[in-house]
Amino acid sequence: MRAQASVLHIDLDAFFAAVEQRDKPSLRGKPVVVGGVGGRGVVATASYEAREYGVRSAMSTREARSRCPHAAFLTGRFHAYRATSQAVMELLRGVSPLVEPLSLDEAFVDLEQAGLPDLEVPTVTEFAEQLRSRVAEVSGGLTASVGLASSKFVAKVASDLDKPDGLVVVAPGTELDLLRPMKVTVIPGVGPATAERLRRTGVHTVEDLQRLSLDELVRQVGKANGQGLYHLARAEDTRAVEPHRETKSVSVEGTYDTDLTDRKLMEALLTRQAAGVGERLRKHGLSGRTISIKVRLHDFTTLSRSSTLASPTDSSSTIARLARGLLADLDTSGGVRLLGVGVSGLADWVQEDLFGETAEAEPELDLPEPEAPTTHQRTWAPGSDVEHAEHGRGWVWGSGKGVVTVRFETAETEPGPVRSYSADDPALSRVAPEP
Repeated sequence: MRAQASVLHIDLDAFFAAVEQRDKPSLRGKPVVVGGVGGRGVVATASYEAREYGVRSAMSTREARSRCPHAAFLTGRFHAYRATSQAVMELLRGVSPLVEPLSLDEAFVDLEQAGLPDLEVPTVTEFAEQLRSRVAEVSGGLTASVGLASSKFVAKVASDLDKPDGLVVVAPGTELDLLRPMKVTVIPGVGPATAERLRRTGVHTVEDLQRLSLDELVRQVGKANGQGLYHLARAEDTRAVEPHRETKSVSVEGTYDTDLTDRKLMEALLTRQAAGVGERLRKHGLSGRTISIKVRLHDFTTLSRSSTLASPTDSSSTIARLARGLLADLDTSGGVRLLGVGVSGLADWVQEDLFGETAEAEPELDLPEPEAPTTHQRTWAPGSDVEHAEHGRGWVWGSGKGVVTVRFETAETEPGPVRSYSADDPALSRVAPEP
C-alpha cells in the first residue's frame, strides 16, 4: 500500500451514449441506448437518463425497450468513440508516463510520475479537478468521474461513489473506514452467486467479510477467489499501474457495468466484436494471422489467449469462431467485466477459403457496425452519420420498409429538423469516418 493517494482512476461517464448526445443536440438530456437495435441485440451503454428506467449495459435490447420505449436506440459509431478516447488517453499520457487503459473510457494513472510538488490530499485533489476540466475540453464536453486513493482497488471504488461527474479522494489511512459499511458486492469477484453464498454465512458488508478467516473464505468460495477477497476486504492491493504498449493490431473491446456470467451472452458479444474487427480489416485492406481475446475477470485479473493461423484472414466468421474457441478454455464462472477480440500479425493480403469450406453463417445478432448489405436496397443503421445533397449533414433517426428518416443536425448546431426519404434516394449518402 502506498503512503499517498497517488493512484487515479478515471471513468468517462456513460461514454458511448455521451458521445452520441454530444454529436446529436436533440438527444441531450434524453434517454439514449447504444448497442444492437433488434430483438437479439445487447445494450453496450445507456445514458443516465435511460438508467433511471433500469436500463443497463449487457441487458438485452428487448428488455431495454420494454423498460424505456421512448429512448433513442442507436448502433455504435466506433470511429467517434475511438477518436474521443485517443484524445483523452493522449492527455493522460502527457500527465504521467504510467497510464493503464482498461478500455476506451477508463484508465488508471500513476501520479507519482506526474511531477507534482507533493502528493498530499489538497495537491492531488486540485490536480484531479484541473484534469477533469482538461478532459472535458479535449473530449468536446464529456464528463468524467475520478477516484484517488493509495491503491487501484480503492481508487476504482472511489470513482464509482459520486457518478456522474464526480471526484472522490480517499485519504491514506481511511480506506477501511470507507469500505467497512459498504455492501460486500463492492469487491470485484462478489457477483450474485458469491454474494448469496456469503449471505448464508451472515456476510452482508465488507466489515462482515473482514471477520472471516482466510481458511473460511477459501472453503466458501474457493482458493483463488477466497484469497483475493480476503486481501481486498482489508484494502490490501499492491498492484502497480502498468502501461500497455501499443501494438500493430485491430481490436474491439467492451467493459460492462454488471459482471457477465452467461457463457452464451459472452460468445454473442465476442461474435459481435469479431464482426467489427473483420470489417475494419477489410476496410483498410488488411488481414492478420493471430487472433486473440482479452478477458478481464471479476477480480480485475486480465487474461489473454491467442491462436495463430498458417495464413492471414479478414473473415469475421473465422475470427469469431476462433475467439469463441479461445473463450471455451477459460474459467469465467466468477464473472467477467471486460471482453475483447483482436487480430495482429497484420498483412496486406488474404488467403482465400482458409479452411476449405464456405463461409460460416453468423449467429443472428445485431451488430454495432453492420457490413454493407448485399441486396440492391440500401439499409441505414440508426444513429449513423449521413449527408444529403441539399440539406447537409445529419444522422439516421430510423429506417424500415424502404424509408429512412434523418434528423439534420451536428454537434455544432441547434437541434435540427426531421425528414424522410426513400432508402435508395441518390441524394442521401453515408459519411465515411475519418481514417
